[in-house]
Amino acid sequence: MQPSLFDNDSPDSQQKESPNRFRNLDVLYENSKNCTKCTLSATRRNFVFGEGNPQAGIVVIGEAPGAEEDMQGRPFVGRSGKLLDKILEAIGFSRNDVFICNIIKCRPPENRNPHPDEIESCMPWLTMQLEIIKPKILLLLGRVAANTILDNRQSMGSLRGRIIRWNSYDVIVTYHPAALLRNPNWKRHCWEDVKMLRHHFDKVC
Repeated sequence: MQPSLFDNDSPDSQQKESPNRFRNLDVLYENSKNCTKCTLSATRRNFVFGEGNPQAGIVVIGEAPGAEEDMQGRPFVGRSGKLLDKILEAIGFSRNDVFICNIIKCRPPENRNPHPDEIESCMPWLTMQLEIIKPKILLLLGRVAANTILDNRQSMGSLRGRIIRWNSYDVIVTYHPAALLRNPNWKRHCWEDVKMLRHHFDKVC
């Protein structure tokens, strides 16, 4: 049996207390970086925790690390990451202004979609990241991230172009940078989405 996130807590205390007992992202990272809750831990090079502003108003969430991310231990540093940097810069943000992470923290083999059990094992880490950062807005990149967070099976066409209220967050969905590299004609839609993100950020943050 894999160790629980709450190794020293009783089942009763798990239910009564907030699930996040880590006071900041550094402590959470130290407690998560050696995670073995799913089989991806056996094939990863690095646990890709995420990076950016620990008090960010916006958290950018993708699907999973790719090969370059697995190599460096940082999110969105390959071709997709370079495009994400340009998208953020176009609306006046740098990587240091937001927090960037993924649904799961370890690279799936051959960059396949995460399996349901892998998502279930890793989601508590993301949940705790959000509880510590307390962002106003989530920018979800791609259908897998959006369907996972919002717990639905809706298409990108039905999800993007609007602000969705989820838990205590305002959510904006747009295309994953990797999809934009494959389908440059979608960049116009992404530009509309991130302009909406900038306008909403200026209003609520």
